[in-house]
Amino acid sequence: MLFFGGPLILLILSLSAWFVIPFNNTVVVADINIGILYVFMVSSLNTLNIIVAGWSSNSRYAFLGALRSIAQVIAYEVVIGIIIINIIVLSGSLNFLKIVWSQKDLWYAFVLWAQFFLFFIAMLAETNRHPFDLAEAESELVSGYNVEHSSVLFALFFLSEYANIILLCHVATILFLGG
Repeated sequence: MLFFGGPLILLILSLSAWFVIPFNNTVVVADINIGILYVFMVSSLNTLNIIVAGWSSNSRYAFLGALRSIAQVIAYEVVIGIIIINIIVLSGSLNFLKIVWSQKDLWYAFVLWAQFFLFFIAMLAETNRHPFDLAEAESELVSGYNVEHSSVLFALFFLSEYANIILLCHVATILFLGG
């Protein structure tokens, strides 16, 4: 069960972060006051599942790939957290809808253009996009932490990875581009 647990829990956590993302003024599954903290907490929990996925495959290379991926994700989550603090201070709220409403006159991308640029770079690095895809260097680590997983388990990894990419794009739009 541990072998299946990593990819499955990773996908569940990736999809559960979507509950607090508003799609318009009325369509949101859970309009909670700490929406940013919820998304940040769920994305931080994904690191534990990457370790489980690398460890459960019973391969040294997969475990080293998981450790390398965790180090990269944690390093860039710190940057994203500091940038989110700036947004919270400017908007005065942790709720996504209130952050969008606080940008009705001027987007935060114009006010915080340097933080927007850093957020974009950290977003690329956290989701292992080029040029920050060193955690899954095929020539060195045989595709990283998911080397021993195949078929459905491999598909679950990549479904959760692309769900996180789309989630961070939505979060960047909400935080900097007025929703």
